[in-house]
Amino acid sequence: MNLTETDIKTLIGDCKVGKRDAQKALYKMHFSFAMSICMRYANSKNEAQEMMNDGFLKVFKYIKKFDEQRPFKPWLKTILLNAAIDHLKKHSKELDEVELEEGINESVKDSILESITYDEMLEIVRKLPTAYRTVFNLRAIEGYQHDEIARMLKISVGTSKSNYARAKKKLQIHLNAYFEVEP
Repeated sequence: MNLTETDIKTLIGDCKVGKRDAQKALYKMHFSFAMSICMRYANSKNEAQEMMNDGFLKVFKYIKKFDEQRPFKPWLKTILLNAAIDHLKKHSKELDEVELEEGINESVKDSILESITYDEMLEIVRKLPTAYRTVFNLRAIEGYQHDEIARMLKISVGTSKSNYARAKKKLQIHLNAYFEVEP
């Protein structure tokens, strides 16, 4: 669907007045983008779909507050991230809190990483415990700082740093096993 910026603004305007066909079109237009975000936080495709649908419900609930002078995708992404975090908080009794411990930062050769597909990497990241995966995605993929992550997840900055270091260490172990590389 190749829509111009004016078409998208018209679509958003129609969503603001509650037109269902416009909501459906906006949903379809951003489905892949939204799923790619939610898949990084979910344990399964069904869970990602649930996160995404919760996010879109919030989008349509608050779309009247959206400033059409600003780009839509970053606003959508923020809502989807918050929906994913809310989902994780709701469905896990508590994000695992781990004491701050220095992680060992051994790196896997770049040439090996270049041979892995996005789907393979996503499957390896999904093997991380929920707390590690969430912090890793927020820090490494989304670019948030540890103090921001701590506020979002209601954990300490030290826990955020520790979970990030441990996530990287576990990812390295999973990647080594995947590529059958000796540590």
